[in-house]
Amino acid sequence: LRPAPINSGIRWRWPADGPLLGRYVANEPTKQGVDIGGASGTPVRAAADGVVVYSGTGLVGYGELIIVKHNEQWLSAYGHNRKRLVNEGQLVKAGEQIAEMGRSGAARDMLHFEVRYNAKPVDPLLYLPAK
Repeated sequence: LRPAPINSGIRWRWPADGPLLGRYVANEPTKQGVDIGGASGTPVRAAADGVVVYSGTGLVGYGELIIVKHNEQWLSAYGHNRKRLVNEGQLVKAGEQIAEMGRSGAARDMLHFEVRYNAKPVDPLLYLPAK
């Protein structure tokens, strides 16, 4: 399996405004993305254009979860939402609000954000613009 390319070809943007609470740690099951803090109800936005391929609560540990597919290789995931505002099959634009931040399946209000390349988690900080 090839590692994820340095340049994804996607113009990523931060999915929420707030402090970085947790960072990605390779091969650490609970740290497969970044955690962004904020108040309950803070807008959660699509990090790039794509189509919603999952919107539900079926994955243990993610609470109210949305997954957006950006192309054949790249997905982003948004967990612990208070409320999901999009449905599967819906097209979303970068920066469009897709959820409200919450604490479903988490100890505090925050967004758990993952970027996946060929279904494998990668460090979102390698792809998000520098804060």
